[in-house]
Amino acid sequence: MADDTRLIQGRYRLLELIGRGGMGEVWLARDESLGRRVAVKCLKPLGPEQDHSFTRIMRERFRREARVAAGLQHRGVTVVHDFGEYEGVLYLVMELLEGRDLGQLMAANDQRPLPVADVVDIAEQVADALAYTHRQGIVHRDLKPANIMRLPDGAVKICDFGIARLGHDVGFSAKLTGTGVAMGTPHYMSPEQIGGGNVDHRSDLYSLGCVLYELATGAPPFDLGDAWSVLVGHRDTAPEPPRSHRPDLPAYFDRIVLDLLAKEPDERPADAGELRRRIGVARSTAGPGAPVQDHGPQPAAHPPRDTPAAIGAGPPQGHRLPAWTRGMTTGHKATGTTLLRTTPPDQLVPDPTAALTGEWISAPAAGGDLSSAQRPTPPPEQLAALTARHNAGLRLGRLGQWEEAGETHRAVAAERAQILGPDHPDTLDSRYEIGFTLSKTGRAADALHEFGQVAEGRGRSLGPDHPETLAARQETAYVLGRLSRHFEAHEVYAAVLASRERTMGPDHPDTLRCRHNLAFNLSRLGRIEDSYRMALEVAAARGRVLGADHPETLVTRYEVAYALGRLGRWAEALTGYREVAAARALALGPDHRDTLATRYEIGICLGRLGRSEEALELYRGLTGDRTRIQGPADPETLRARHGLGVNLGRLARWEEALAESRDVSAIRARVLGPDHPDTLVSLREVAVGLGWLGRWADALTAYRQVADGRARVLGADHPDTLSSRNDEAHCLEQLGRTAEAVELYRQVAALRRRHDDSS
Repeated sequence: MADDTRLIQGRYRLLELIGRGGMGEVWLARDESLGRRVAVKCLKPLGPEQDHSFTRIMRERFRREARVAAGLQHRGVTVVHDFGEYEGVLYLVMELLEGRDLGQLMAANDQRPLPVADVVDIAEQVADALAYTHRQGIVHRDLKPANIMRLPDGAVKICDFGIARLGHDVGFSAKLTGTGVAMGTPHYMSPEQIGGGNVDHRSDLYSLGCVLYELATGAPPFDLGDAWSVLVGHRDTAPEPPRSHRPDLPAYFDRIVLDLLAKEPDERPADAGELRRRIGVARSTAGPGAPVQDHGPQPAAHPPRDTPAAIGAGPPQGHRLPAWTRGMTTGHKATGTTLLRTTPPDQLVPDPTAALTGEWISAPAAGGDLSSAQRPTPPPEQLAALTARHNAGLRLGRLGQWEEAGETHRAVAAERAQILGPDHPDTLDSRYEIGFTLSKTGRAADALHEFGQVAEGRGRSLGPDHPETLAARQETAYVLGRLSRHFEAHEVYAAVLASRERTMGPDHPDTLRCRHNLAFNLSRLGRIEDSYRMALEVAAARGRVLGADHPETLVTRYEVAYALGRLGRWAEALTGYREVAAARALALGPDHRDTLATRYEIGICLGRLGRSEEALELYRGLTGDRTRIQGPADPETLRARHGLGVNLGRLARWEEALAESRDVSAIRARVLGPDHPDTLVSLREVAVGLGWLGRWADALTAYRQVADGRARVLGADHPDTLSSRNDEAHCLEQLGRTAEAVELYRQVAALRRRHDDSS
C-alpha cells in the first residue's frame, strides 16, 4: 500500500505513512465522506502459506475483534471508527491522535525517569481505562509503552485493543526464537504469558507494573541482555524496588508497583478499579501533588452520558464517545426524566499565549472593563497556572466532585475575565464548565443562565455558526428540557439544527445528533408521530454514516422503539428493542448498562402485550444481573424489581406482588427519598395490591400518601396528582363512604378543568 493517493473502499485516502511495525503500517488518511483526518492501520496480508480455511477463520476473527474494539467508548481508549478488508488487506480506521506514545516520550527525555506527578497521573488514567475494558471482558495482552499515547493536554489513551491478540493468531507479531512464546513484548510480559498459562485481566496489571517501573526509573524491571534472560527474570526473579533506583519516589508508589509485579496473579490487585482507588487514596494522603500538564486542548472531563442506562444509575464510568461527538448533546432515556448529554472539550492551546493572537476582539464589558486590545498580555506563567487550575476542576468533575469542580471553575473564570476579557474563549470555556457543574448539581435554572451567557459571548467572539457557539446553544436547549420548557427547547434545537445543516451538511454526526434531540423533544411535546418519523430518518442516516450497529445508531433505534410503544405499536416496539439489545450485547457486552436498559424495555413491551409470564422471567434475570453488577439498592436494580412486582400482580399473584412492592418502596424511600417519583410509583403499587386483596382501608392510606406526595412535588392540579385523588375516591366508594367519594370526585373535576384552562 505504497501509493500516496490510494483510496480504500472509495472513502479513505491514504496521505502519509506515519508508522510501520511487525503488524503492518499506519497511515495518515482523510475520510472523504466526513472530511476528517483519521489514522488507518493496514495489517499485513495473510500469507500464501495459510490454507483457505485458516484465512476464512482469521478474517471472521478480525471482524469480531474489530467490532469489539469499535464498541469501546472510553476517554482512555483509542476510538475505532471503521474496519474492513480491501484487496486482501485488513484495515482499521481510528481517531487520529496528536501526541507521543510513552516510548517516544521516554526517548525524548533521553530515557531519564519522568516526573513523579506525571507517572502517577499516567498510572491513574491507564488504570481507569483498563477498569472499563476489563468490565467488558476484554484483555489487552500486549500493554507496553508503544501502545499508550500521551496527548498534548496530558490525556492518556491505550491503543490496539484486540489487535494484539489478532497478531498472535495470525502470526503478525515477531516470535521469540526457541522460547515457544508467540505473544507479547518480553520486557512487559506476565509470568503466566511466558509459561503459557491462563491469561486474564491481571496479566494486563502486571504489564502496567512493568510500564510504570520504566517510567519511574528509566528502565523496565528486568532490563537484561537477551530475550531469554528477560523472560527468566519475569518468571523467577523478584524485582528490585523502584525506590532503590530513585529514592524520591513516594513509598506508596513503590508498594503499588511491587504489588502489580507479583509473580502470582492472585497476589496482584484484584482489578484495575481497585488499583485506581488505591492510587487515588494514596495521592490524597501522601501524594506528590498535581500532575504536570501540557497546556493543550483538554478533553471532556465529564463521563459522557450518551445511553439510556445512564439515567437513574448515575453516569456510566468511563463511557467514552468518539472525538467527533464532543460538544454534542445526546439522546434521552425513553422512560426517564432527564436529557442525556456530553460536554465539549475546553479550547485550550499548547502555548498559553497563543490565544492572544488578535484574531478576535472582545466586546466592551460593562463598567468600563478593558477590551482585549487595551488589555496587557499576561505572562505565560500566569496563563499556565490558570490552565492547570482549570484542568484540576475537570479532574474533580471526573471524580464526581461537582460542587468542588464548580468552585474551581468559578475562581478561574473570574481571573480569566479579569486578565483576558469576558468574551475570551478561555473565559467562556470556564463559564461553560460552571454551567455544566450547575446542571449536575440540580441547579437547572442557574445552568440555563450560564449557558445562555456563554452562547452569547461565543456568538460575539467566534460567530453565531461556530461549532462552540452551537454547542453552548444546544446546552441551553437541554436545560430548557430539564425545566419542562419544551416549546422553547424545540425552538432552540430547530435553530441549531438549521445552522448545523447549513454549515456541516445533513449527514454530519453533529447534525444527526441535533436531529436526534429534536426528535426526542417532539415526543415531550406530544407529537409522537412526528417524533417517530424523525427518529426513523436519523436512525437510517446514522446507519449509513456510522454503521447499523454503531452505539450512536443504536441510541436512535432505541428511540424509534420507544416512539412505537407510545403509539401503541407494542409488537413492533418489542422487535426493535430486541434487535437493539442483541446488537448492544455483541458490541458492548451483555452486562453493559445500555444492554441492560434495553432488556428492561423488552419487559415493558411483553407486559403490554399480555405476555406477563415472559416478562416475569425477564425481570427475574434482569434483577439478578443488576444486583450482581450494581448492587441491591441501585435505582436500576429497584426499577427491575418494580417490573417484577407489576407482572406478579398481572398474574394475580397478589401476595407476592404486595411483598415485592413494599420492599422496593421501602428501599426507594431510603435511597431516593419518600417523595421521589419512583418511590411514589412503588407506593402506588402497594396500594393496588392491597385493593386487590380487599384491604381497602390500608389501600386508602397508601393512596392518600401517594396523592399528598405528588401534590407536594408536582402540584395539586397535576394530572398524576389528580389520578391519585381519583384512586383515593375509589377506595372511599369501596368502603361505603359514598358522600366523601362524591365530594372528592367533584374536587378532582374542578382541579382538572382549572389545569386544562391554564394549559
